[in-house]
Amino acid sequence: MRAMILDAPGKPLRLAEVPVPEPDRNQVLIRVRACGICRTDLHILDGELKEPKLPLIMGHQIVGAVVSTGDLASQFSPGQRVGVPWLGASCGQCRRCLTGRENLCDQARFTGYQIDGGFAEYTVADCRFCFPIPDGYPDLQAAPLLCAGLIGYRSLVMAGDAECLGIYGFGAAAHIVAQIARYQGRKIYAFTRPGDAEAQRFAREMGADWVGGSLDTPPVELDAAIIFAPVGELVPAALKAVAKGGTVVCGGIYMSDIPSFPYEILWGERVVRSVANLTRKDGEEFLALAPKVPVRIEVQPFPLEQANAALEALRRGEIHGAGALVM
Repeated sequence: MRAMILDAPGKPLRLAEVPVPEPDRNQVLIRVRACGICRTDLHILDGELKEPKLPLIMGHQIVGAVVSTGDLASQFSPGQRVGVPWLGASCGQCRRCLTGRENLCDQARFTGYQIDGGFAEYTVADCRFCFPIPDGYPDLQAAPLLCAGLIGYRSLVMAGDAECLGIYGFGAAAHIVAQIARYQGRKIYAFTRPGDAEAQRFAREMGADWVGGSLDTPPVELDAAIIFAPVGELVPAALKAVAKGGTVVCGGIYMSDIPSFPYEILWGERVVRSVANLTRKDGEEFLALAPKVPVRIEVQPFPLEQANAALEALRRGEIHGAGALVM
């Protein structure tokens, strides 16, 4: 099969012919149809996430068709369409796993990071961490649901019942979250890179009630804010924007250093919290909700061999909505 290989952080991915993997007893072999690209992929590529398997096939928003199954993966059948998310395995035995917090398991392993992922024509995945894909979503539109959608949904849940919701960084996750938030009757205040007219237009198209630059002051106090941009200086900016008792949710796996800030902008029972990974329960809830909204996914496709160009387009902010590789 063809695959894009990361040999070492800081180097471009390499197109190679490698053997098709074989599923073990708990796994399914999947013919990949589409795989979303994600800012987490950039963090792996740039060496900001320190523990990748090398050489590595990246990609953790995988949609494909089951080709074959191990003898303990009987819940899926050949030809069935499935999705593979970031969380690829957990121990199942620690107190976090046993209390529904498998996303915090110390033994967790992640797709496209410690497990070969979907920047390839085939992949294998643990059947216990795969999801059936809802009908009505073509492969290309389904792929971003597996991370941008799932992490965005978990971030939104962490924001509580906020009526006035700020979203910092309006990319793949934000354009999905905004649609869910509007469906739930919330008001959206979108913060983009200063002067990014295309991102601001896109935010308005996705239902934002107000759009401004990343450090602008919104016209009302926010009940909560979600930060998707990996920029530490946005944390104090968001704290200044939320009302007393408000929550600032950091939705990324990596963020640049947060600068010091005066205690007064945290005081008043404001909360700063991170979102780590996802749980299977998140996946079940979100994939049931998405068709009801219905969530509409804007996706820019790239062929597999253009993975490096796709990642650079993501880095430069040239993808509005989501990007995905197609096989």
